[in-house]
Amino acid sequence: MKLTSALRISKRLPLLQVVKVAVAVALAWVVSQLLLPSDLPIFAAIAALLVVQPSVNQTLGRAIERTAGVIGGVVIASTIGFFLGESSWVVLGTIMVSLLVAWALRLSPSSASQIPISAMLVLALGATTPGYALDRIFETFIGAGIALVINALIVPPVLIAPARDAVGLLARELADTFDRIAQALRTPQSPIDLMELMIKARLLRPMLASAEKAIAQAEESLMLNPRKAKLRVALDSDHDMIERLPTLVTRAIGMTRALHDHYDPSLQFEPTVQAFSQELARAAHDLGLLARADDDRASVPEPVAPDVLALTAPLQIVTPHPDHWILIGSLMEDLRRVREEIVGDRA
Repeated sequence: MKLTSALRISKRLPLLQVVKVAVAVALAWVVSQLLLPSDLPIFAAIAALLVVQPSVNQTLGRAIERTAGVIGGVVIASTIGFFLGESSWVVLGTIMVSLLVAWALRLSPSSASQIPISAMLVLALGATTPGYALDRIFETFIGAGIALVINALIVPPVLIAPARDAVGLLARELADTFDRIAQALRTPQSPIDLMELMIKARLLRPMLASAEKAIAQAEESLMLNPRKAKLRVALDSDHDMIERLPTLVTRAIGMTRALHDHYDPSLQFEPTVQAFSQELARAAHDLGLLARADDDRASVPEPVAPDVLALTAPLQIVTPHPDHWILIGSLMEDLRRVREEIVGDRA
């Protein structure tokens, strides 16, 4: 089972990605054969195979890494091969030298691996042939360039939809968390109920991390994308939403923790707690409005009007029982910050 999981991934690569790699390799092979005197343009095919990435920006970065690695490997192999020949021990020594050069230059792992591989291939396939090393560099340029063009032309993948789904899911779960806290303040809670409330609240942090990662991936997919200007509008609304959510997550977990640690069955009889639970339910309602508005936007974001939000009524605070004032004061401050984030009033 462990061996299988190490060899296989849980989700297949998109078929479009496989098609783009195949097209890039085929074109790089044909073009190299037409432009360079080589029956087997291996360097062009390898470059195209390795350079095609999920986004145009990643493809450009990999093209630069691949090209730099090949040039370094070819230069090292050509220099050593010219003076020492092509014996097996020379090939081995060249690999060691290539590794040390990559380490000394602090190259990225991808570029560092390309230098010894390219050096080994050059020595093994004919470093002493006139013009061979220069042709291999040209091959790499051809393969990397074709891979970049293919990835830009064949529907570059855009990851805006997964980002929107992750942000919307987190916003809705936050609204549900506020609803659960409000309900817990209105009705008696057992220790098991409080523990369940705490466990569900703690799940908000990994959901936040997942949403932030999805936003970063969406940003990455738009960099150097030909459709960036058109698609940017949709991502901007998700950016606005994700900027509010970290504070709301912190407050939701803090409120749940305070309720879990300081819960008293007599809390439900406090007039202030009853009023607070109503305001918290309104906060959940308002956050749900924002989440639905974000999901329903087609292209141009339309902000929710302030008068649509329900979290507007002032809260009258009655002096609580001495055993409850710490919890109530903590909840009130958290509610104030929640309101600021929901209505956009961040002083």
